[in-house]
Amino acid sequence: MNTKIENPKSVIVLISILLAVFVVPTSISGTAIALPFIGANLSANATSLQWIVNSFNLTFACFTLLWGSFADTFGHKRAFIIGATIYTIASLLSAIAISPLMLDIARSFAGVGGAAIFSCGSAILIKTFDGDKRTKVFAFFGTTAGIGITFGPTISGFLLDLFNWRAIFILHTMVLAIVIFMISTIRNDNPIKRQYHFDKIGSIVFTIALLLLMFSITESTQLGWSNLKTLILLGISCLFGVIFVIYEKYNTNPVLNLELLKNKRYVGLTLVPVVASFSFVTLLTYYPSYLTGVMQYSPSYAGIIMISLTFPVLFCPLLAGKIVSLGVSAIVIILISLVLMILGGILLFLVGGIDGQLYLINIALFMIGTGMGLTAGLVDGLALSCVEPDQTGMAAGLLNTLRLGSEAIAVALYGSLLVTNLNRNLPNLLTKYSLSSELMEEWINSVASGNLTAPLTNVATNMHSIMLDDIILSYHNAFNATLVMLTVISGMISLVSLFFLKRKSSH
Repeated sequence: MNTKIENPKSVIVLISILLAVFVVPTSISGTAIALPFIGANLSANATSLQWIVNSFNLTFACFTLLWGSFADTFGHKRAFIIGATIYTIASLLSAIAISPLMLDIARSFAGVGGAAIFSCGSAILIKTFDGDKRTKVFAFFGTTAGIGITFGPTISGFLLDLFNWRAIFILHTMVLAIVIFMISTIRNDNPIKRQYHFDKIGSIVFTIALLLLMFSITESTQLGWSNLKTLILLGISCLFGVIFVIYEKYNTNPVLNLELLKNKRYVGLTLVPVVASFSFVTLLTYYPSYLTGVMQYSPSYAGIIMISLTFPVLFCPLLAGKIVSLGVSAIVIILISLVLMILGGILLFLVGGIDGQLYLINIALFMIGTGMGLTAGLVDGLALSCVEPDQTGMAAGLLNTLRLGSEAIAVALYGSLLVTNLNRNLPNLLTKYSLSSELMEEWINSVASGNLTAPLTNVATNMHSIMLDDIILSYHNAFNATLVMLTVISGMISLVSLFFLKRKSSH
């Protein structure tokens, strides 16, 4: 059968969706490298910079479920265009942002639009193509997303060197404007008649619980974990979480079927992406700042180094499929991937720093990226194959919610721990350069934002190299302490995952 995609209208649909799909992961992985430069330009503190990432992750995770219901009611094409338009406007607002708050809000709306692009874009492709063409198209879909993740930091790095951080969002705006124009030329699809009532209350309660949890994590950056406000936010978040579980348990049409958690093999498989959230995704977000700050590399060179982490995402899913087709157990592949992510984190801890060997750093990043890539598609197929056929939709929803939700929480926790560790030793170190509490706070905020050279402008020139060495050492120690904590968390989650998988296989 000829699998060539010949229908001009279908080609327009495919190209427009792939362009949009490219922008979203590019934005996720590429924005991180710009954080220090955004902080310096907008005078943003560490908390505000964290919300540039956190707000996008939060809304992307929460609205993925909601867009599916909206698309079924109003049509997938219409929902896709609305989502892409929201993302375009949000990118434009990000490009012209005059304050950290404006940028944070714009990025939160970008997350809303990004959720629509992924959830509605895939549905449009399913309705547009069938048979071998559908298989080929979804191969393009997955590869395009992988390319976006892989080269996002590199593209953003070159834009930073050539222009400034605003150019990153201008590029997103231009590409998505083309997408909207192309997709609008295609006729509308017919909405699907709903056979069940969408769980709006459950979705709202879940969103509030996740939002409050991320607020408590982020607030701990400035206030500390023992602060009453942090504890209250954390407590209310847990309360909404309990309400969500109770409500979903007795709801006839839950947004997440918690009965699936009785399937031990399924639970073990859903925890694998959580490990990737705490190892791969956190480094994807914050390691570029380490490369430009501690290693003193240019943004473009830092982007090139990040390819060691992201490139395995392109080829490892296919490699895992090939290995499994040869008769190797998929569980063995998962075990190898978990070990690679943990060992990669340990190696990065041992070899990093201003005097670290770059080839060893690249090996560590490559190990973590390979661990992530080997499970990227494998886990989804295994998880959905171990539930009843009529539960696959709900199982996919729970799996993606855990994946996206854990990414949002992991990135927020990473930022909070990094700043907390900096606040432990940086004030004492900087007192020999200034006794002004106001200036000290400004210096700490700059360093926590990834701008390690900002404090140098306030001291004598002959002290620059000594002060920079002190700051770099402090940031490196804080980064390593954070890396250890998250590697330990990744290790613990890995053990729980393997426990459930082993427990199931023993039956």
